[in-house]
Amino acid sequence: MTDFDPAAYLPDDLLERIRGRAAAVDAENRFPDEDLAELKDAGYLALLAPAALGGAGLGLAEVAVLQQRLATAAPATALAINMHLVWTGVAKVLADRGLDDLRFVHEGAVAGEVFAFGISEAGNDLVLFGSDTSATPTGDGGYAFTGTKIFTSLGPVWTQLGLHGLDTTSPDAPQMVYAFVPRTEAVHTRDDWDTIGMRGTQSRTTELHGATAPADRVVRRVAPGPNPDPIVFGIFSVFEILLASVYTGIARRALDLAVTTAKARTSKKTGLAYSDDPDIRWRIADMALAYDALLPQVAALAADVDAQANHGALWFARLSGLKHRAVVAAKQIVDEAMLVAGGSSYFARSELSRLYRDVLAGMFHPSDPESAHSTVASAWLGPVGG
Repeated sequence: MTDFDPAAYLPDDLLERIRGRAAAVDAENRFPDEDLAELKDAGYLALLAPAALGGAGLGLAEVAVLQQRLATAAPATALAINMHLVWTGVAKVLADRGLDDLRFVHEGAVAGEVFAFGISEAGNDLVLFGSDTSATPTGDGGYAFTGTKIFTSLGPVWTQLGLHGLDTTSPDAPQMVYAFVPRTEAVHTRDDWDTIGMRGTQSRTTELHGATAPADRVVRRVAPGPNPDPIVFGIFSVFEILLASVYTGIARRALDLAVTTAKARTSKKTGLAYSDDPDIRWRIADMALAYDALLPQVAALAADVDAQANHGALWFARLSGLKHRAVVAAKQIVDEAMLVAGGSSYFARSELSRLYRDVLAGMFHPSDPESAHSTVASAWLGPVGG
């Protein structure tokens, strides 16, 4: 990554146009169609596709940096694009390990397909290890999916939905089925995304009414529960690292805004710039200390995925821990930035106000705080009663 130039893939002028639209996207509670169009034209959706297929051929480590950069301009746009990049990242994880199952994802990304992530279900804390969505064999190798997925980012614009469901009828049932379905009349996207923050993701609820994945889009059938299959590792690793990247980008933007504000404000009491006030200096230093700690963590784990490093039983603990630390630190940094900026940051027109609302979403993504602590405790102490 020594010669990697983020501006070559996400130019400054494009970043500033995206930044200029972010406030209106949030205020109007709409999807950032213009951002998607420009990012698609720039080849951003195919960053993780191999050069041989027409993609950029980047690794997860480089894309993590780009997602941090994009999140400094528009967190909701970055988070929405994340879900497409997760599938292209999983395709890369599998391809790097000699598995060509998701080649069609890379080919589709190059051709302009938009892949959404249909895993989350209301009340399903098993996440990857179970599903309330039924996966029914169609008799020709395909599957029909019936159920409800929540938090489906890219809701109005996706063309292919990567999802999972539970097959309870086949001779070897139960089996978790991972597949991709196109947007058809069997899929209904509710217009129900009205949230505190991250409004531009338009992560709407998706109803599946027998949505069919043909045989060549059925990627994996694996046993429910913790599973060493590469699809499970691929989804978890790419998802957690790219989430951590987005929230690290939010932290960086909040820190930059705090620095700019401190240099611009002057105390009536002392006549000094706030940047000379010892309390403000300590606060900003504390923010920078927390932010600086995130960068090597994201870079190291992303590079390890690219290099196929072996963390054994600690992989899931390290990945969930990374995501947890990133969102906790980002929220702390945004909180501190609000205090540095003062009362003006409380107005809805303030960018910090938007970051304050956006950063709250971090706690709700898997792994949530309870899941992260449970995963880490099991890695170090073994299972309860074990």
